[in-house]
Amino acid sequence: MTELTVTMPTDREIVMTRSFAAPVQLVFDAFTQPSLLTRWYGARGWNLVSCSVDLREDGRYRFVSAGPHGETMAQSGTYRVVDPCSRLVFTELFDDQSYEGESVITHLFTSDSDRTTVTTTVLYATAAGLETVRGYPMARGVTESYERLDVVLAG
Repeated sequence: MTELTVTMPTDREIVMTRSFAAPVQLVFDAFTQPSLLTRWYGARGWNLVSCSVDLREDGRYRFVSAGPHGETMAQSGTYRVVDPCSRLVFTELFDDQSYEGESVITHLFTSDSDRTTVTTTVLYATAAGLETVRGYPMARGVTESYERLDVVLAG
């Protein structure tokens, strides 16, 4: 299993990189198809209970997750770039507005034979937004979510 690497190259960006033992088409599908997203998206104990994806430029998505103690968390946004098996760029805003502004997320998918590396850059609207997120267990949550994805990809 490959470990998640996390860097913060600027005061507004987090970059996360992780490799998966699966072809790029399957990994891209896992990031974009509700039938797959609902099987892995979220840290341990969290599950997508509602997932809609209109996978096209200017298309919208909305994810609603339920936590282990009945909490809910919802996020939505608009796809800016949809380049299958290569790049996905979209905005993200949480309903609770836990930090200021809309983030822009870029997933880059690179393939090397039967392995795919996903590099995710999250650009926050403000440096204060990144500082808020630094207080969350984000790396742990993404790691657990990607471990769940490993199981889906192996199946």
